[in-house]
Amino acid sequence: MNATVSPNPRAIGALLIDAGRLTPEKAEQALRFAREKNLRFGDAALQLGLITAEDLDFALARQFDYAYLRPGDDVVADEVVAAFAPNTPAVEALRALRTQLMLRWFGAEAGNKALTIVSPERGEGRSWMAANLAVVFSQLGERTLLIDADMRHPRQHTLFRLDNRLGLSAVLTGRGGEESIRRITPLLGLSVLPAGATPPNAQELLSRPAFTQLLTHLQTRFDVIIIDSPAATHCADAQAIAARAGAAVLVARKNLSPVSRLAFTAQAITQAGAQLVGSVMNEH
Repeated sequence: MNATVSPNPRAIGALLIDAGRLTPEKAEQALRFAREKNLRFGDAALQLGLITAEDLDFALARQFDYAYLRPGDDVVADEVVAAFAPNTPAVEALRALRTQLMLRWFGAEAGNKALTIVSPERGEGRSWMAANLAVVFSQLGERTLLIDADMRHPRQHTLFRLDNRLGLSAVLTGRGGEESIRRITPLLGLSVLPAGATPPNAQELLSRPAFTQLLTHLQTRFDVIIIDSPAATHCADAQAIAARAGAAVLVARKNLSPVSRLAFTAQAITQAGAQLVGSVMNEH
């Protein structure tokens, strides 16, 4: 695992000035007030109304190498909330899920590095869950790879603003290599392998030894591999992916996912030989 966090020695005020969120004059005003009232710099600047709580969160994240983006940044889509809003209830819930997964799967045995996100139908938040989980794992300090293995209706290239001409389909057919994996530069430790061009034989590609060999190789480079998959009741791709990853999390959408479809998907995953680590009720 690679989960060490090293604080940035730069002061909060300097980080805010460099980001254009505080002028040097106002920084001096906050510094004087902090000394007079025996306050931390950030608290003093907040009390004086020189910065917002969002400004302070931004600086603290930079100081502790905890990368997240500002609202309006076009690096990733707004749906990737873990990249923009680290202190919201939704992201706290994602962190709680991350903790459970570290205990139940990734930390259980040394070789447990890949996890498939599955759901019965489209529109249940499977891709949203995969994207945001990948972000929170990378924020923990894990070298994280998100693979879009839904080669029928891919979404991750849209969420992370990536060109989808090269991706998993090219790698599995020998037309592409590791250059298809893209670093998401502002988010430390996060890489994405998009689905690539839509092939006519997605299930066959995922069932070939090449996919197993690819996952085995990638586990030498990454600590955590999150895999997005197609809707499980529409095709058998999800079962093939989960079997090769070794485990899956089942996503259900509140007031939408039928219990019978969830039960069918859970049974199909376990019959394929994968461990069903848990299930998540998604309100997104």
